[in-house]
Amino acid sequence: MLDRFELLLALAKERHFGRAAEACGVTQPTLSAGLKQLEETLGVRLVERGSRFIGFTPEGERALQWARRIVGDARAMRQEIASLRRGLSGHVRIAAIPTAMPMLSEITTPFRQKHADVRFTLTSATSNEVMRLIENLEIDAGVTYLDNDPLGKVKAVPLYREGYRFLTSVGAPFGDRQSVTWAEIGEVPLCLLTPDMQNRRIVDRQLQATGLTVSPRLESNSTIALLAHVRTGQWASVVPTTLADIFAFPGTIRSIPIVEPEVLHQIGLVVLDREPMTPITAALVAEARLLGPELSRRF
Repeated sequence: MLDRFELLLALAKERHFGRAAEACGVTQPTLSAGLKQLEETLGVRLVERGSRFIGFTPEGERALQWARRIVGDARAMRQEIASLRRGLSGHVRIAAIPTAMPMLSEITTPFRQKHADVRFTLTSATSNEVMRLIENLEIDAGVTYLDNDPLGKVKAVPLYREGYRFLTSVGAPFGDRQSVTWAEIGEVPLCLLTPDMQNRRIVDRQLQATGLTVSPRLESNSTIALLAHVRTGQWASVVPTTLADIFAFPGTIRSIPIVEPEVLHQIGLVVLDREPMTPITAALVAEARLLGPELSRRF
């Protein structure tokens, strides 16, 4: 039964029979047969079928919720038993919003010092993607905004508050200022993150509150791309304070606080709200709780 639930989770992730089969290391007929056997066992149709995957039936959506719970419990049991024998080890998967990616080293470095046999995979994702990945058991934890969009059934550990800076060149408009307002930077051609990013939606709301229309000259889903353009001295942007402070800029680039109003948003670690947690997830939460007060003092 457990292996059939794994097939169901793979199909929920891939939304495609062929890719789901490939992800599970089986043929597509084997996948289809496993799902059919699961439907026969439960006595209901789970998947809407056509020439391609259409979706899940209402019964399938409910079965999917149970599958996540059961598979999650099975993985937690295997990991806990293994950790009792050889200590904490395994693969830690973390997805973070792009603006928080540079901060992940604050968690992974001390974590690895305590647990040398753990390896990491770090993925950049939108806030919505972070929650979807957690729900579908594709990651162990996420780092995202805690105070904007609904979080769902997760446990959250606050890490730091995200403030914002205006990046521009010394000779550009407002380049000689000690602070700027949202209304002022709304008059400057900007390069910003793409609209699917929650950071962009935060910036848009602040600029729109001043009565201005947001019309960036360049958009990217990469913070590195934005910073690279700012470094040329020909572009301006709005980025989180933590991002502006981590990267070194030439003396011709200024990082200027944005005021009126000063905007702060809470960033934190989120994990699936389930007991017992896997040992790796529990250790991550413990590390985040130790780190949170320190980051709050620094940012």
